[in-house]
Amino acid sequence: MTGGVNMYKEELKKVMEATAEKIKTSSGKEKQKYLSDLFAYRSVMKYVEKNEEDMTGYVDIHNHFIEIFNHKTGFYFRTGVIENNLDTGRDPFQRDFPQLIDVGIMGHCKHGLSGLCMKSGVQCYQDGLHRCNPNMTLEDFRRIVEECKGKTFQLSLGGRGDVDQHEHFEEIMKMCVENGITPNFTSSGLGFTEEIVEICKKYCGAVAISEYRQPHTTRALKMLIDAGVKTNLHYVLGNNSIDEAIERLKNHDFIDGLNAVIFLLHKPIGLGKESNVLKTDDPRVTEFYHLIDTEKFPFAIGFDTCNNPGIINFTSNILEESMDTCEAARHSCYIDSDMKMIPCSFDNQDLKWAVDLRTHTIQEAWDSKQFENFRDHFRCSCPNCKDRTRCMSGCPICRSIVLCDRKEKDLR
Repeated sequence: MTGGVNMYKEELKKVMEATAEKIKTSSGKEKQKYLSDLFAYRSVMKYVEKNEEDMTGYVDIHNHFIEIFNHKTGFYFRTGVIENNLDTGRDPFQRDFPQLIDVGIMGHCKHGLSGLCMKSGVQCYQDGLHRCNPNMTLEDFRRIVEECKGKTFQLSLGGRGDVDQHEHFEEIMKMCVENGITPNFTSSGLGFTEEIVEICKKYCGAVAISEYRQPHTTRALKMLIDAGVKTNLHYVLGNNSIDEAIERLKNHDFIDGLNAVIFLLHKPIGLGKESNVLKTDDPRVTEFYHLIDTEKFPFAIGFDTCNNPGIINFTSNILEESMDTCEAARHSCYIDSDMKMIPCSFDNQDLKWAVDLRTHTIQEAWDSKQFENFRDHFRCSCPNCKDRTRCMSGCPICRSIVLCDRKEKDLR
């Protein structure tokens, strides 16, 4: 259930009061833990009160946690599982309704159909070269927004093509904001215009441009940065790009003004080839993560959750608190242009776990047997690994991309 900022503050106050009482009766490491928790809660409460107009809170009474989101900055805070008003420190396994939904409003891609993706070395997991479906209708998108209002913080717009080329692009962005949902999206930037940039500035939380090694990539990045839009660069990491990534990181060879460079592991789906998948015994993998682990950059570095096994196995300085485990079917999901809801967009080709939203609500799909089966991977895999809660055993869909060779590896 959602209760807005006021209910969030009320629930957080209960946790703070119970934590303060626990400090009085505890000692040693336990007391230090509660002192640390209380300091964090007070900091969050001050932040919420200072930015209350931009905040949305959510109280999940079924899974026993509370969370807060800033629509302007993207700040997000989630407690651990709460028992007797105390934070147990355990990360909530799932939410009762997705807090983030990837919505594939695009059914076809001009960029992909032109062959430019393949020429750029980008092996599209949506297979934009061969698949050409209608874009999502405005009516279907409106229905998604209506079901998500008051529950979902963000709609990450995408699909098979550039979102900014959708025939109802501005209406879709406006609809999100008017219903208290933050839109963001990723684009090749090929069709960017000043008008598109203004729409982004007006409505978007952030925009990501995919690295295509083409003049239009740099042009789109510069247009967004110059307009003051929070801008990220999405960089697919595979056998065909890791050497370049290492050199660019060494030389800080990225455009000035970026918010972050986000590294996404290559997936052997759609046009993605298995031969482009990185392996744990590749010395370049070790070098890449070592660079990230030890160097400082003038921009933030981010990863998709598929990188988690690699981060755990090849780094030692990255804080656990900064890592997100895969949240597919637990806190997020994907809806394609034909209204099929799946745990993750990587299932867009086979639709193995799909639920048809023509005949079901988002809540029904979220609670479905298909989604429960998907969650079982996270529940059951790698039961003997001490780090299983940090990576949730990697990707349930693309097993070959899991950068782990531990003997405890047991994907189910």
